[in-house]
Amino acid sequence: MKKFWKDFKAFAIKGNVIDLSVGVVIGGAFGKIVTSLVNDIIMPLISMLTGGINVSGMFVQLSGDTPFASIEAAKEAGVATLNYGMFLQNIIDFIIIALCIFVVLKALMALKKKPEEAPKEPARLCPYCKLEVAKEASRCPHCTSEIKE
Repeated sequence: MKKFWKDFKAFAIKGNVIDLSVGVVIGGAFGKIVTSLVNDIIMPLISMLTGGINVSGMFVQLSGDTPFASIEAAKEAGVATLNYGMFLQNIIDFIIIALCIFVVLKALMALKKKPEEAPKEPARLCPYCKLEVAKEASRCPHCTSEIKE
């Protein structure tokens, strides 16, 4: 049992687990920001462009003869509904979240670009084994032959 706890402690304290935990917390907060962006800014613009249609309020009434104006009214009456508008809303949320994450990661990768390395000095070939040897070497590290050049 002690070995189990020791292994668990080593696993939990690893940098990768901590990084993942921080990523999940930041991702949750980022998700709230993007959801607000979608619900409070983008969807009203889409609604304005489509003539006032509320995408999340779209539904198909599956039972009953009396048509209802909203999902809430149909639920209060106990009528079954197929709420495809919420599905569309979630698809739009996902696309915008994926786009935002792509843009943020693209910006981070641009900041993290490694400086170009200086070109390596050309190596020479060992006359015996024909493998690369450093220019300054006096012996081949592969076949240990003495190189006189």
